[in-house]
Amino acid sequence: MICTGANQRQIQAIAEEVGLQLKHKARELANSVEGYTQGEWVLADYGDLVIHIFTPKSRDYYDLERLWRGAKAVPIPAE
Repeated sequence: MICTGANQRQIQAIAEEVGLQLKHKARELANSVEGYTQGEWVLADYGDLVIHIFTPKSRDYYDLERLWRGAKAVPIPAE
């Protein structure tokens, strides 16, 4: 999953909320979380799911979507 937060505080809040939701609803804990303190790019590894949360500038710079253009999109339904 790739998403963007407006600033460091929002990126950290997204990472925390995703972690809480996965813990409570899917009983999943992150194998590792990197970049949380810096807040430019948080990478959370949940095994089958890897979450990237970027600032707009970092997302443009790293352009992960370019690497995954040919991958199958998996819709995530809203609750």
